[in-house]
Amino acid sequence: MQIRDLPYADPGVPDVRSGTRFLVWLGRQQLGGQVKSLLWGLLHHLGIAGLPLGIGIAVQAVVDRDGGRLALAGVLLVALGAAISVGDVMLHRTAVTNWITAAARVQQLLSRKTAELGSVLTRRVAAGEVVAVSTGDVEKIGWFVEALSRFAAAAVVLVVVCVGLVVYQPALGILVAVGLPVLALAVLPLLPRATRRADLQREKAGRATELASDTVAGLRVLRGIGGEELFLGRYRAASQEVREAAVHSARMWALIAAVQVVLPGLLMIGVVAYGTRLALDGRIGVGELVTVYSAVALTHHALRNFEEIAMAYSFSRPSAKRAARVLALSRTGTTTAGDGERKATGDLYDPLTGLRAPAGLLTAVVCGDPDVAGRLADRLGGHPAEPDADHTSVLLGGVPLDELPLADARTVVLVQDKDPVLLSGTLRELLDVPASGAVPAEAALTAARCEDVLDALAQASVDTDGDPMRTRITERGRSLSGGQRQRLALARSLVADPEVLVLDEPTSAVDAHTEAAVATGIRELRRTRTTVVLASSPLLLDRADRVVLVHEGQAVAVGTHRALLASEPRYRAVVTRETEEELATASRGAGELEALEGESA
Repeated sequence: MQIRDLPYADPGVPDVRSGTRFLVWLGRQQLGGQVKSLLWGLLHHLGIAGLPLGIGIAVQAVVDRDGGRLALAGVLLVALGAAISVGDVMLHRTAVTNWITAAARVQQLLSRKTAELGSVLTRRVAAGEVVAVSTGDVEKIGWFVEALSRFAAAAVVLVVVCVGLVVYQPALGILVAVGLPVLALAVLPLLPRATRRADLQREKAGRATELASDTVAGLRVLRGIGGEELFLGRYRAASQEVREAAVHSARMWALIAAVQVVLPGLLMIGVVAYGTRLALDGRIGVGELVTVYSAVALTHHALRNFEEIAMAYSFSRPSAKRAARVLALSRTGTTTAGDGERKATGDLYDPLTGLRAPAGLLTAVVCGDPDVAGRLADRLGGHPAEPDADHTSVLLGGVPLDELPLADARTVVLVQDKDPVLLSGTLRELLDVPASGAVPAEAALTAARCEDVLDALAQASVDTDGDPMRTRITERGRSLSGGQRQRLALARSLVADPEVLVLDEPTSAVDAHTEAAVATGIRELRRTRTTVVLASSPLLLDRADRVVLVHEGQAVAVGTHRALLASEPRYRAVVTRETEEELATASRGAGELEALEGESA
């Protein structure tokens, strides 16, 4: 796989049972690139490891005044230099390719999972963690994949060096063969503590990122209540915790780096001291001493790969764990072979709550608790925030939504959150969404009562000749009011014209007059479609074909708004905001009135 071939046609199905298994799976997917990097790494490191042999031959040739051997040593050194140069260039090229392609694979997997889960993702995983996984974690995972083959090449070369020195000069070779494994494994006792400190640093960094995201998202509200300094103080404290954790982590890695410098130096001193004694005794030649000394000195380059792979694994393992946790999320059901031929039309029914929304009607649902309403809206869309223990799925025309292919499920059911997001771009681009084509943008804007929004966009137009459809909307629609954003989002949902449209508090930020008009517009435009509105506004409820009261997770009453208002105290308590005391008083008054009527009769 080359960089020019990205993106992958199919990034594959990852092993998400753990972070380590995910890293292993990722390495296996890039086996070809790993082998190339390993081979070029072997050429590079073996070239470096061969330099001492050429130098030793040259020194001994000078001592023996042998011109032929000196020329042979020169040719050998030139060949080794060429091997080092070519190996280094190609190793870097293949290693960077492995890094980028691994990161691209993870990003594609995360993008696919984000598209699959939609807004439910941030309800199952903290927003800060999602940001961390999709940015810094992807880079750290790619680093480990890239470093793996270079580490393997360095390990093979160290084995070759040890074996070669034992064969070339047993007296010194045995000392080196014993010392090098000790140097390579010396940092292992320090890794657990370094890993814990690195994990703590990343955890605190994730919290700080989440706090910053929340602060930016709520900046407008914070300014309104004068809470900016409070949240800024919290972020300062969080950032200082991150700094302190980073310093503690850096100290441990500095200690590991120091060990990687000191121990090879001690081994070199030991080799030189022992080799000098052997040379003075005439047991080895000067060239052999220089060869062994140079080999030990150059092994430091290979040993640095042991430190790097330890750091890469320590940093990438928590990142891979987070990525695996996100990638492990899934829909509550699985698609069967014949799902593509199944038609999902008819009543929308939730077996868990008993809620039924008849086809072609506007059904309003009253929950009382906004959080319960939000979870119910996600469930009706086939994406519950938490999978149910009994895996009961919402049915559309008797077909479970969880058993439909994802593309089909999203075609027939659309859920609009209570806080919809408007992407930056022109109004025409905002309304350019996958749709049936039956509802033009003008009709949707009219039904959503966006006349004032169009006027505001036309006045804000700079170079679009006053055309509101060509006026750009800022990121998340921040230049618009809350009610204007809600109505534009509603118009976008109406343009899509799904079989079933689920709206969660679509008019919570709209004034009463506009709210009544919007409710009428929705009912008229979607006269032949199924619409479910989760709301508690009397104006909206009064225009619904039927109203369902959901109390403590169950649909307990069904009827029109006015009928339920007269006959159901629990419904009246939610809609009119009556307290328990007021309800009790009203109940006693009704009882006394009935008693008086009985006496008079």
